[in-house]
Amino acid sequence: MAEKNLALLIDAENISPEYMSIIRDEANKYGNLSYRRIYGDWASSNLGKWRSKCIEYNLEQIQQVSYVSGKSTSDFTLIIDAMDILYADRVEGFVLVSSDSDFTRLVSRLRQNNKFIIGMGESKTPLSLVNSVDLFIFLDKIKNVRDKNIKPKRKSKTTVNEQENDEGIIGLEDLIDVVTNIINETGDENGWAYWSNTNNTLVRKYPGFDPRNYGFKGKALQFFLANGFEKRNEGLDVFIRPKPLA
Repeated sequence: MAEKNLALLIDAENISPEYMSIIRDEANKYGNLSYRRIYGDWASSNLGKWRSKCIEYNLEQIQQVSYVSGKSTSDFTLIIDAMDILYADRVEGFVLVSSDSDFTRLVSRLRQNNKFIIGMGESKTPLSLVNSVDLFIFLDKIKNVRDKNIKPKRKSKTTVNEQENDEGIIGLEDLIDVVTNIINETGDENGWAYWSNTNNTLVRKYPGFDPRNYGFKGKALQFFLANGFEKRNEGLDVFIRPKPLA
């Protein structure tokens, strides 16, 4: 998706402005942000912290009046806008920033038109939305990794049980089992499987997979090498398999 045109659509009522630098940096990895729109009731004091971010990151504020107290109305405006952008056919993909599962049907409709969809939200995002997109980025997990690199914190172990509390993130032990099964199904007689095929299959199964979800700052291959796998190179080809038991 590099150098492709993307539409960045943010649900301001559902996402904290503290993630904006991460949203921008992650989205820019996949293409040019032709649209930068953020939706909410801008007359509300609840979105006060977003206003300075809109100026800083050149976000177009789309107003939606809240006719009913306590009810998010930005969903409807965002959906209508997304369909208008779709029919204008000026972008190859969308970056949808929200943890709200109500957007799952919208994602399905956009993908029917062969649009590449990146989702962004917090770990609380329901699996229905996480698994509907091509790629899902958990903003709170990336922020945790960034914060650890900015200032030292007291070390704490992330247990498998803690991972399971994040609805949209597969636990580490289950993840290792999934990758092992993928390799077993596609590997040769010595257990070696193409890394690129293994990684692509994993992401199709779990669009939310990212090493940073597990506190690991590095690429996916290095993550698995640190968690019980080994690699072999043949020219430009990379193969992976679980480390043989001693």
